[in-house]
Amino acid sequence: MINKMELNKIFYVFVVLLCVSIISSCHATQNEEAKQRWNYVNVRRNAHMFWWLYYAGEANKPLILWLQGGPGGSSTGFGNFMEIGPKDVNLQPRNTTWLKLANLLFIDNPVGTGFSYVTSQDAYSTSVEQIALDLVQVMKSFLKEVKEFKSIPFYIFSESYGGKMTAAFSKELYKAIKASEIECNFKGFAMGDSWISPLDSVLSWAPYLYSTSLVDILGYQKVNNKALDIKSLLSDGKFKEATNQWSELESIIESETAGVDFYNILRFDSQSNSLHNSKSEIGT
Repeated sequence: MINKMELNKIFYVFVVLLCVSIISSCHATQNEEAKQRWNYVNVRRNAHMFWWLYYAGEANKPLILWLQGGPGGSSTGFGNFMEIGPKDVNLQPRNTTWLKLANLLFIDNPVGTGFSYVTSQDAYSTSVEQIALDLVQVMKSFLKEVKEFKSIPFYIFSESYGGKMTAAFSKELYKAIKASEIECNFKGFAMGDSWISPLDSVLSWAPYLYSTSLVDILGYQKVNNKALDIKSLLSDGKFKEATNQWSELESIIESETAGVDFYNILRFDSQSNSLHNSKSEIGT
């Protein structure tokens, strides 16, 4: 007989497949009212990646690709509805959307994130290099399908672990352009709170918080001592323990700063809950 846990797993798989089937049925369709477009790209055997484009409405505006962190954070979900897209999680118009300045492209990466999926366990990405090559394949397919963006200035923006992926992706994209494998007007990239070197980031927190008067000398010592503990654990190859200590470090910062917002130091937890959200992504 099928136990309760197995039934839950079956239900979860059913929901995922249902969502995928809904999106798949909309392949290469364009919603004129919302000015958007989406599709899948088979980047390699058993690996399928999903992109979602929002049109800014003016032909001369640049194209911005947004890459989320994690790894495993959904760009079409979190970045789109929580940060820069035209609507928020309640599907209400966002006054500060980046769509006012540029066309927005969201890609769920690496495969297995958001609506991007694999049909075989061995198709998951196991390196940043593979992630970068997959993204190049997505852009090749995207620019063949949406040809008007070949000459439009193209920029890559990212946050958290997305910075690591962006650096590698930018390198591979540049190589592909030089080799005439893709026609793309690549202008540059930007990385916000990029989690490229976790240790360097963690070690910078105490002096940064102290220099901005968010902690006193005692708070500085608490934050710095925990950061040094993490450094020691990383040196010993104890990565799981280091990650646990990193989480504790964020709690110390929350306590010592009266809940400063990790995204905006001019805000505190009474005004937002972004610290709670940040813990869903390593390095954010």
